[in-house]
Amino acid sequence: MTHSQTEKKIAKPSAGKFTHPVVLVVCLCVAEVVGMLGVFAFPALLPHFMQIWELSGNQAGWINGIYFIGYTVAVPMLTSLTDRMDARRIYLAGCAIGILSNLGFAFLAGGFWSALLFRAMCGISLAGTFVPGLKALMDRISLSAQPRGIAFYTACFGLGMSGSFFVTGKLFQWWGWETAFAAAAAGSGLALVLAAAVLKPQPLPHSAASAHRHILDFRPVWENRNARAYILAYMCHTWEMFAARAWLVAFMAFNLSVHPGADSLLIPTTVMAVAGIAGMLASIAGAELSVRFPRKTMVMLIMGVSCLISMTIGFCAGMDPVWVAVLCIVYTIFFQGDSAAIHAGVITAAQPELRGATMALQSLGGFGAAALGTIAAGWVLDFSGGGHTVFSWGITFASMGLAAAMGVILVARTAD
Repeated sequence: MTHSQTEKKIAKPSAGKFTHPVVLVVCLCVAEVVGMLGVFAFPALLPHFMQIWELSGNQAGWINGIYFIGYTVAVPMLTSLTDRMDARRIYLAGCAIGILSNLGFAFLAGGFWSALLFRAMCGISLAGTFVPGLKALMDRISLSAQPRGIAFYTACFGLGMSGSFFVTGKLFQWWGWETAFAAAAAGSGLALVLAAAVLKPQPLPHSAASAHRHILDFRPVWENRNARAYILAYMCHTWEMFAARAWLVAFMAFNLSVHPGADSLLIPTTVMAVAGIAGMLASIAGAELSVRFPRKTMVMLIMGVSCLISMTIGFCAGMDPVWVAVLCIVYTIFFQGDSAAIHAGVITAAQPELRGATMALQSLGGFGAAALGTIAAGWVLDFSGGGHTVFSWGITFASMGLAAAMGVILVARTAD
């Protein structure tokens, strides 16, 4: 069987066998958003947890980072399995873990160690849903529909993050943090129902490449130069994006503390929700631009601007809160704007029979970097003054920008 025949067999399912592509994309995007309500529930309430559990910046960084460590440990196996079994089964299992982990945090977490356990489980849940969900979608729509499917699905990751910040903030105000995590469990339940309804079971075509390769052997993926370039870019992207996401609420809380008379509408979680929506739209726009212009150029441009903003935003911590909120939204637009373009770069560069393995390596590297980025930011914050000064925040965000700078260099040197 030739390469093109294999691609056709994998990427173009039989007509009439599956849900209409538009319905599939819409339902999986909705499932993705509601299933992510717990992703940033802890960072959204970080100042509160630091106070009631007496957490240091380092401990808070570990609770933020353990989420991505859990994801990183689980994602190579779970995503690689999608080359050998229907991704639908993995997705549904991931939703079930999301229900249990968020309920556990809501009713059993009471400090640093229990929070670590349940947040790690939440990370495993995301490993079973985000990329396997994208793989399930790609297995069920035609090649012509895939670029926009990738763009909308990956962009909705930003909407999911926004929803996590916004819903968590509101439920915390009304009924407390336990209710916010219980709602996240309900979101995972709704995602499970939606996915079970629209993802029709399918047999996976046999592939000699995947059958004879060890499930965790990523050497064939790494040898693909263009896929490797975008995987490295994704690692730099996630280091910066998730570190910024983890600490922007606390950053804005510090800014409001030095301006006690600030507008009451400038609630940090609400600002981050607006920022996430803006970032989602920017990600879709970035994907469209990368179709019309060279993807390499667009990724470098967006990542470069994000780097420049990160190097300056922390030093603006003492400015008027309205301007700081605007800066946070603009920063989100750029650190998220290249997300869909990078995802498309990885997937289109992958060999069809190794698509699951390629996406697994991307997620392994990307979310491993996310874990390190959030932890590193916590260390920098502690060592530079504990986040009690403008200088401390300036140095912390500048450290995130170094990852974006590295991403620009790597894409320039290695991508086609």
